[in-house]
Amino acid sequence: MTGFVSFVSSGPGDPELLTLKAVARLKAADAVLFDDLSAGPILHHARDGADLVAVGKRAGRASPRQDHVSRLLVDYALTGARVVRLKSGDAGLFGRLEEELTALNAAGIGYEIIPGVPSACAAAAAAGLPLTRRLNARRVQFVTGADVTGGLPDELNLAALADPLAMTVVYMGRRTFPALVLRLVAAGLSPDTPALLAEAVGHPEQHLLRSTITQLADRLAADPGSHPAVILYGPLAEGLP
Repeated sequence: MTGFVSFVSSGPGDPELLTLKAVARLKAADAVLFDDLSAGPILHHARDGADLVAVGKRAGRASPRQDHVSRLLVDYALTGARVVRLKSGDAGLFGRLEEELTALNAAGIGYEIIPGVPSACAAAAAAGLPLTRRLNARRVQFVTGADVTGGLPDELNLAALADPLAMTVVYMGRRTFPALVLRLVAAGLSPDTPALLAEAVGHPEQHLLRSTITQLADRLAADPGSHPAVILYGPLAEGLP
C-alpha cells in the first residue's frame, strides 16, 4: 500500500508560528525528514516512535544530495508510511520543492503542500515593518543570492533589483551580497539605500542589523558569519528606528 507525503512548512524556526495543520501532520507522521532549520523544538510535535531523519543542507557543510533526499521520500512512502517532509520557512520559496514533487509524481505517490510563514515575513515582523508601503513600496520581490555553485547568479534582473520603489528580499545572499551591491550601485541604486540583515529569525539567537546596502556589504565582506539570514533592502527600511 502506497503511503502519502505531507510537505510541511515550519516557518522560520519558532514553533509558535506553526499552523494547526502542520502540527496535526507532525503528530500523525510515521517518518519526518527535516531540514536543519526545522530541527529543535519543532520536532517535539512528532509522535513517539516516528523516524526522524535529518536531510538539511547548509552552505559550507557536508549535506545530503538532493537525489538522495528525493529517493528517501519515495522509499518511505512505498512502505505505506505517512511521511512529513519538514521544510523551513515556506516550502515553496527556494526550498527545492519542485525536485521532490517530481520524484513523487514519477513514483505515483500522493502528496499535499502545507504553507507556512516565509522567513522574509518573519524578519519584517521582527523588525516592526510591513513589507509594502502605499505610494513608495508597491512591489515586493524575492531573489536568491546564490546559484547552484554558491556564487552570485549571472542572470539577475538588475533593472528590477535596483528599483528604488521595490522592497527586495535576498535569500542565501550573505556571502554574495558585496558583489551584488557593486552591481546594484552600478545600475543606479543609491549606496545609501537602507538595508536590514536578519539572522536566525525565529530562533533564540535572532539578531537584526540595520544599515545601508554599502555598509552591510562592507561588513559581510569582512565577516559573512555563519547564521542563516535574509537581507531586506529598499524604501521600507526607512521606517526602522
